[in-house]
Amino acid sequence: MKGPEPGAGIESGVADSGGAHNGGSQMNVTEILALLPHRYPFLMIDRVLECDPGVRVVAIKNVSANEPCFQGHFPGYPVFPGVLLVEAIAQAAGIVAMTANPDMKQRLVYLTGLDGFRFRKPITPGDQVRITVVKLAEKRAIWKFSAIAEVGGVHVAEGEVMATVITASRIPG
Repeated sequence: MKGPEPGAGIESGVADSGGAHNGGSQMNVTEILALLPHRYPFLMIDRVLECDPGVRVVAIKNVSANEPCFQGHFPGYPVFPGVLLVEAIAQAAGIVAMTANPDMKQRLVYLTGLDGFRFRKPITPGDQVRITVVKLAEKRAIWKFSAIAEVGGVHVAEGEVMATVITASRIPG
């Protein structure tokens, strides 16, 4: 399947969706931390601009020159690693899943697959990445999402993400 067309499902302005997280469609980093288990330096989502719980999210990743990855990727020509962009997209997908219903707080979302990812343009320090993730399907505990990442309205990456939702008590270790 192909990802959503540029701007698909993105309306101007921010509508209140009555989401499970805070009763609105936006989330600050404190609300994101309440949903996701990730912490610095691996929390990749800085803000959620729009959230239709269990359906769609538009999130922001601010790329700073101070991020640890730039020490070695690449000295003199810093490029944000594609694998970290995919992690940011997966975290945005996790927000879609975690806002589906209040019961999700007792669960974790694990990345299970990536399909058709394409990286169109390098992301560098100072860029603000706008990530749009839309749920395509949900069957039992498997979710499938399409994702687009943009910088300044220009596509930098797109693809599909699959994830599974598990009960926190089933976590190995």
